[in-house]
Amino acid sequence: MTLRFDHLAVAAETLRDGAAAVEAALGVPLEPGGQHARMGTHNRLLSLGPGEYLEVIAIDPDARAPATPRWFDLDRFSGPPRPVVWIAGCDDLEAALSAAPSGAGRPVDFARGDLRWRMAVPDDGRLPFDNLFPALTEWQGTARAAARLPDRGCRLEALVLSHPEADALRRALGQLADETRLRILRGAPSLSARIRTPEGVRDLG
Repeated sequence: MTLRFDHLAVAAETLRDGAAAVEAALGVPLEPGGQHARMGTHNRLLSLGPGEYLEVIAIDPDARAPATPRWFDLDRFSGPPRPVVWIAGCDDLEAALSAAPSGAGRPVDFARGDLRWRMAVPDDGRLPFDNLFPALTEWQGTARAAARLPDRGCRLEALVLSHPEADALRRALGQLADETRLRILRGAPSLSARIRTPEGVRDLG
């Protein structure tokens, strides 16, 4: 299974509050995103360099509630904006899922404008290892969200996963655990990101 970091999801109770919190933390503006009709969510975006980005995501109060639990465990989210899920890209979603832990989700097709992608969404919205195992995605066609974002000079320096079953999480991640920016620690479940910005290194989470 070959996976690569695709993007980081920062959840918020409202999109406005989430965008304001991330802009204040990183010192750069976020870009408009869009709506995800199938999940009843909307987002704002920030480039983290070629092929990578950050999204602030929240339940869209103007959207129809989905018939199934929302992705990224958003139905249970509360509190201040913070990183909740990271997303890993793959070239073959079914193959990635066959090597993933139980509960990593089932393939669901998504589209926004000319963007097309497939993502594994758990039936209960909750990913393995308390949402620390990544959501798996496979982009379709040539259009990519990251490629359309202006470069604000931000780069992911470290993604820190803390979990009481750190060794099992490391094994589940397989080759991805060799990603030099990925740090897996033993402790209470948490996800944080260290991002280099034009104003210096900042931490989210």
